[in-house]
Amino acid sequence: MRQRFYRWPLPVVLLSVFLLDSALADEKTAKAIKGPLSTDPVGTGHYLQMMLGLVFVVALIIGLAWFMRRMGNFQTTAAGALKILGGVSVGQRERVLLLQAGDTQLLLGVAPGQIRTLHVLDEPIISEPSHPPSGNFAEKLHKLLKQRTSS
Repeated sequence: MRQRFYRWPLPVVLLSVFLLDSALADEKTAKAIKGPLSTDPVGTGHYLQMMLGLVFVVALIIGLAWFMRRMGNFQTTAAGALKILGGVSVGQRERVLLLQAGDTQLLLGVAPGQIRTLHVLDEPIISEPSHPPSGNFAEKLHKLLKQRTSS
C-alpha cells in the first residue's frame, strides 16, 4: 500500500527553526555568545538557503527518476541472442516491443505482470546492421548539429 506524503511537516520544521533562531538572537545573549563577532555566523538566511538547496536537490532526484521511468530502460541487448530492436509505448504502463530471438522476430505486448506474443514475423522487418556503429560521440554530435543548422 502506498504511503501518502503529507506536506505539513516541512513548514512546521522550518517555522520551528526560525523561531528557535530568533529566540536565540536576543541582543544580550547574542553579544555574550558571539563575543567579538559582529555578525551572526548561522542566521535565518543560512537556514533558508540550506532548506532551498535541499528542496532543489530532492526535486532534481525525483524529476530524474520520473524521466528515467518514462524513457524506459536503456538496455537493448540481453544475454545471449536476444535483442530488443524497437518499442513503442501504447499506454501509461503498456508497451509493444519488436524482439529478435536468433533468426526470428517477435512482436510482444508487455504490460505489468504479463507478456504476450502478438505476432511471429515470417520475414524480418528490421535486418541486422551489416557493420556495428563506429566513431565517437563527439563526431556524431558534430554531424547532427551540422545537419540541423543546414536544414
